Amino acid sequence: MARKIKPWLLLAPILLLSAACTGAKEPVATPATQATGNAKPVATTTNHPAPIEALEARGLEVLGTFDAPSGLTGYAGLAGTDPVSVYLTSDGQHALVGSLLDAQGNDVGADAIRKLVIKPVSERTWSKLQDAAWVQDGKTTAPRTVYAFSDPNCPYCNLFWEAARPWVDAGKVQLRHVMVGVIRADSANKAAAILTASSPEQALTSNERNFANGGIKPVATVSAKVRADLNANELLMLELGFQGTPGILFLDEDGNVQRRSGMPQPADLTTVLGPR
Repeated sequence: MARKIKPWLLLAPILLLSAACTGAKEPVATPATQATGNAKPVATTTNHPAPIEALEARGLEVLGTFDAPSGLTGYAGLAGTDPVSVYLTSDGQHALVGSLLDAQGNDVGADAIRKLVIKPVSERTWSKLQDAAWVQDGKTTAPRTVYAFSDPNCPYCNLFWEAARPWVDAGKVQLRHVMVGVIRADSANKAAAILTASSPEQALTSNERNFANGGIKPVATVSAKVRADLNANELLMLELGFQGTPGILFLDEDGNVQRRSGMPQPADLTTVLGPR
């Protein structure tokens, strides 16, 4: 199983409520629909008050500030892959982490989270995926692109590949398989066989179609270049919060990155892959 670095664990003492339960679906965020105040990105040279710096030392990435009621100053940030709102007291001596609700039950920091965290982080994530070592599966003219961290020995990756055929074959979706080698001892060698084939797409298809019989034949040795690509892909997978494969990412109707860990449920496939 892939190793995972969990920066948000450093914030666990103050994020117990938000970190206690994780479902099979992992959207980047589902903020409320109303907010107050003006959102402002934080310059990288800004010195933050001591409570905010203490949170940064525990793994919080501050992405901006926003106006908040009752003399508070809002900070929008990221803890691991989770958007976080932090509220600094007027004396600058204490910080509250979590949702701040108004009299109507609206999260006053939701709009700032959308503007300062969800949108820029989505753009940053999508750019990193585009730069990764992936294998195209489907037409370049497909209107929808879905990334999947894939291991050649992963049975759930194979299930997702099979389930996606109607969308891919119809030209509606292009899958981009970000190859990793984390499941078995020969996973990296099989991934290398796919990445270095004259047609990586055909090699991937061969592996998936013959998965029950062992898939593609692994190469004897993995070149330094391919090893570096696979290591970079694995680090990206861990950075994006996936413990294993498949780790699936796509853009929702608002252009924000959404994630799924593992094989999506049948009813969820149209959310991931779009209308059939």
